[in-house]
Amino acid sequence: MTPEIRKRLDAFIQMKGLRHTPQRNAIVEIIFASDEHFTPDDLWEKLRGPGARTSRATLYRTLSLLTEAGLLQEIDLGDGQTTYDPNFLEKPAHNHLVCIDCGKVIEFEDDHLEVLNECVTRRLGFRPVKQSLRIEACCEEIRSKGQCPNLIQARLKGQRFPGKKR
Repeated sequence: MTPEIRKRLDAFIQMKGLRHTPQRNAIVEIIFASDEHFTPDDLWEKLRGPGARTSRATLYRTLSLLTEAGLLQEIDLGDGQTTYDPNFLEKPAHNHLVCIDCGKVIEFEDDHLEVLNECVTRRLGFRPVKQSLRIEACCEEIRSKGQCPNLIQARLKGQRFPGKKR
């Protein structure tokens, strides 16, 4: 976790009149140890283990707190689940390319999109604050190689993606 995130979190917790707890701190450390997207279930799996003492209620309250503090962003990747992105603070304008076959998510930035965003919002009388774009597409793995390791992994985990087109 970066010092800036820690500082903002500490200030927000103090402003809300809350205190640091070992359970909340464990959740926060796991979230910001990586910049990977995650669902509450993904996070719950990481929290479970020997000596784990965090409840699901604490997990959801902490996710809500971090979202309210602007340190975590809820994103919609089109799979019907709430997904969280921990790196919006560092990259407020970023986008996601989601494969509708295998569910692979690629995060990308593009200066052209930022310029377009700036032009459109200013022309309409707004000032851009953040941007999120989701593009749903089919990866080339299945067409070019006949199989996709991401699709195999998704099926092994029991994941299916709504709106899947074939």
